[in-house]
Amino acid sequence: MSKSLFAIASAAVIAALSPRDASADTFAYIANAASNDISVFHVEPSSGAVKAVETVPFPGIEKPGSSTPLAVSPDHQFLFAGVRSQPYTVLSFAIDAASGRLTFRGRGPLADSMANIASDRAGKFLFSASYGGNKVAINPIGADGIVGEPKQVIPTGLNAHAFLPSPDNRFVFATNLGSDQILSFRLDAVTGALTPNDPAAIKVAEKNGPRHFVFHPNGKFVYLVNELSAALLVFSYDAAHGTWQQIEQASALPEGSTVKPWAADIHLTPDGRFLYASERNSSTISAFKVDPDSGHLTPLGAVPTEKQPRGFAIDPSGHVLIAVGELSNAMSVYAIDPASGALKQLQSVSVGKQPNWVEFVSFR
Repeated sequence: MSKSLFAIASAAVIAALSPRDASADTFAYIANAASNDISVFHVEPSSGAVKAVETVPFPGIEKPGSSTPLAVSPDHQFLFAGVRSQPYTVLSFAIDAASGRLTFRGRGPLADSMANIASDRAGKFLFSASYGGNKVAINPIGADGIVGEPKQVIPTGLNAHAFLPSPDNRFVFATNLGSDQILSFRLDAVTGALTPNDPAAIKVAEKNGPRHFVFHPNGKFVYLVNELSAALLVFSYDAAHGTWQQIEQASALPEGSTVKPWAADIHLTPDGRFLYASERNSSTISAFKVDPDSGHLTPLGAVPTEKQPRGFAIDPSGHVLIAVGELSNAMSVYAIDPASGALKQLQSVSVGKQPNWVEFVSFR
């Protein structure tokens, strides 16, 4: 498919949405590292229209962090924000389902400066990964949404970057960007105990720099974006044993690009039909069609986006993509064509300083 597809508006985007999708109350949360706050927007999946709701400061935090990872509890009651400046803490906010507004609930300790945080599938534990500290940790989450002291802190290879659970909550995987590996752990979902899986590590080729990854909704495949090579690696996934087997490689760089790779984020549409990846030095988002049977990726082209797009996300209906630029202090809103996966930029909106993370929450 040619790149020109991405420059053409798709009239089918709005027409293809169901009434249920169109009536969803959907909110986007943008973490701004240098202004120490979160920009909250109401989003209409049917049109991609966004409306500012509020800007929420980080209480008691004065020194900016290098980034602000966000995570949402599975029941959508709480938003967690990791603070990467000392003291290293995670802030808990209650989410109001009617307005999307945030109410600060409290703070809990993190084991280090964490590049990534994520909840387990039951909302009982918070996983975190420290790039500079070369470690991962697991903290309990209280019924009030406040995070407790770490239960376990585990040394890793160089530059732990993401620490995420498997779809069935039986395994947890941690990328080690500097060691070109993904560590594999078994999770006791009752106690939160982590033990090495067999094998304990999944290796990739040197100088790839594994960064972020996503599971396909059918549970058969894992897609990994590598920061240093911009390689998109496709793995088959054995859910019974928590093992990965590489089956394909693609690239997050635009075709013909000569920039030094610096890939960042990766996401699938909720139906698993399309995959997108951001690359910071070219300031682009590349798109791919996904074959759900083989996991195979078919490149669809790339679109320009905000400068240095560290983070982006797709709304739960699969119709809107929002990308933020660390150097543009803005977010771009795109409509996703449901038939082709093409992105149509709808608008660019100013947010806080150094935005780097996007989370969506939808209430029906």
